[in-house]
Amino acid sequence: MEKFDYKEALKNIPHKPGVYQYWDIANELIYIGKAKDLRNRVGSYFNKDIQINAKTRVLVSKIRNITFTIVDTEVYAWLLENSMIKKHQPRYNVMLKDDKTYPWIIIKNENYPRIFWTRRIIKDGSKYLGPYASVSMMHTILGLIKETYPLRTCNLQLTRQNIEKGKFKVCLEYQLGNCKGPCQDYQSEADYDHNISEITDVLNGKIGNVVRSLKSDLDKAVSELNFELAHRLKRKQDLLENYQSKSTVVNSSITDVDVFSIASEEKYAFVNFLKVMNGTITQTQTIELKKRLDETDEELLTIAITEFRTRYNSHSKEIIVPFNIDLEDSSIKFTVPKLGEKRKLLDLSQKNVMFFKKEKIDQYEKLNPEVRTERLLTLMMKDLRLNQLPRHIECFDNSNFQGKYPVSAIVVFRDGKPSKKDYRHFNVKTVVGPDDFATMEEAVFRRYRRVLDEDTGLPQLIIIDGGKGQLSSAMKSLKLLGIEKKVTVIGIAKRLEELYYTGDQYPMYLDKRSETLKVIQQLRDEAHRFGITFHRKKRDKGTLATELELIEGIGKTTAEKLLKYFKSVKKIREATETELQEVVNLKQAKAITQYFNPAVSDVTGLQ
Repeated sequence: MEKFDYKEALKNIPHKPGVYQYWDIANELIYIGKAKDLRNRVGSYFNKDIQINAKTRVLVSKIRNITFTIVDTEVYAWLLENSMIKKHQPRYNVMLKDDKTYPWIIIKNENYPRIFWTRRIIKDGSKYLGPYASVSMMHTILGLIKETYPLRTCNLQLTRQNIEKGKFKVCLEYQLGNCKGPCQDYQSEADYDHNISEITDVLNGKIGNVVRSLKSDLDKAVSELNFELAHRLKRKQDLLENYQSKSTVVNSSITDVDVFSIASEEKYAFVNFLKVMNGTITQTQTIELKKRLDETDEELLTIAITEFRTRYNSHSKEIIVPFNIDLEDSSIKFTVPKLGEKRKLLDLSQKNVMFFKKEKIDQYEKLNPEVRTERLLTLMMKDLRLNQLPRHIECFDNSNFQGKYPVSAIVVFRDGKPSKKDYRHFNVKTVVGPDDFATMEEAVFRRYRRVLDEDTGLPQLIIIDGGKGQLSSAMKSLKLLGIEKKVTVIGIAKRLEELYYTGDQYPMYLDKRSETLKVIQQLRDEAHRFGITFHRKKRDKGTLATELELIEGIGKTTAEKLLKYFKSVKKIREATETELQEVVNLKQAKAITQYFNPAVSDVTGLQ
């Protein structure tokens, strides 16, 4: 394959802002990017001193030609890149997963304009407001407009000439009070246009302006004793104030800002957009982006900002973002708020994007369970600082009753799910009294000595139910076996869910909502349940065996044989001498019968 001479290509690329395009051997456009400095940015792809990920290396290996477009500023490069990606959709660029055609509210370019919704934009001079990602929100606004402002819905050609000739007659909408009859000149064009002006303000979030104007008209109507007009104006004012109270989320002094937040996964990212006018959210939408080259959150957010501002035709001078964006533009101010009303807006956007992300991931993982497994294991590997996916996890727990009947239990998770066939119990053999540390040491040693002997494979992660003491005990056994560096071992303390690592002075804390912590808690709780169940059985059996030992001629070994054969003391009590002789001799059988049924035995003896 012919090798691409990138050094020769770089000579022709200037140190200017612009957009670059990469082409493959088939002359197919495979990637589009923007840069403040074209030569430096393009050169960075071929710089061996800069580490790049595997996907980017594949892209670079396919480049056979580079073209570029110079622009005046980085902002123009930003916009041009967005439009070119949407037009050409190169293979290695981020893919915007949004195939919906969102509706708009249109103020028709005509005499006595109609207002309705549409999904088609026609360049006929009409005013389009939107788009609306929430159709229900759009219908709520249209419902408010219809209830507050009587407008025509017909498509008659209401020219001054046609109206004066009397070509039209009022329809049922006029009789119902939904229209003021401009077709017969019952409503002046100036009054109609005044209503349209107020509606435009409402749609742009400037409800306060309209309410103040209505209040002034209301006061005037009251002073003139025009109570019918005053009643209509008061009803209109109440409707708008009620809508404003529901839609205002922050101080109305925040007049015109765009708000963005992002949530990322390994292969996808989600970006939420809020358009805020006068403290009111007028537009909102969340989109999904599919990563192609392990793009950073900053790169993805920059792409999304360009897309949203183009889509919604936004010219806000201030953009609220969760972190700084490296974009120089004197006409735009990027704000990363820490406190106050703007921080509340950013938090609201973050809540929306997290909800959207969870919903999308849940939907996808229901259809593809293996994807959830891979994502969860990758998250655990990252959170717990592992060097491999924890496909095989084992968790230990101890149980005893005042030092008696000590047992250990081990539960096993494979690919994030319980593998119950691999669960194991240990009857503690070498420990006397309530010594939890020694019990853990024995259990871990016995478990992994057998694993090594049988070569069944070590887990990637071992979890010890307990703090530093239990963790140290487990590590002693692993060191004796020479495998302490082959597995990661952590201890979890119940009180504050602290995670302890060998050699770390301080514990690690995970977010209480973390999926990683939930899996660890599930392992710990399952080990505890499994251990307690076995412990109770052993304790009950021991208690019963002690009771049988009270019978003359019955020792510990015989008592255990009886319980093993009959399964319970109740069945031993109900057994005949003949049945008992299946396990014990005649003398012992008589002693057992006498113990449990003394009255029957006495009667038998009298006979």
